[in-house]
Amino acid sequence: MVSKIQGALSFQLQALTLRSERQQVLAGNIANADTPHYLARDFDFATTLQQAVSGRGQASLPLATTSPRHAQGREAADPLRLLYRQPTQASADGNTVDMDVERAQFAENAFFYEAGLTFLSGRINTLRSAIQGQ
Repeated sequence: MVSKIQGALSFQLQALTLRSERQQVLAGNIANADTPHYLARDFDFATTLQQAVSGRGQASLPLATTSPRHAQGREAADPLRLLYRQPTQASADGNTVDMDVERAQFAENAFFYEAGLTFLSGRINTLRSAIQGQ
């Protein structure tokens, strides 16, 4: 029962987690807009989500333990791959942050995050109604 519920919600959970990570990356770009030689970063959301959903890059390397009583955790094989954003216009101080692009990406990502939360809330309410038999 729990695995079916988890399966029904796992895609949205992974999408929201990646949206949150992307929001932090974009906020870091905005915060460093005046830092000389700062290179703006981002990641390809669609590709990263596809890899996360298909299970690639998730828990494929065992962690080293020093005692047999240690829990057997797993380490991610393919962590979030940040790319450098290509600047549209060169800056005199070497900074590649374009505030217009960053604000637009930040707002779009926030919109999709809120939409994902709304969808997930509706899905949880539907599952709750089904479990309660209403």
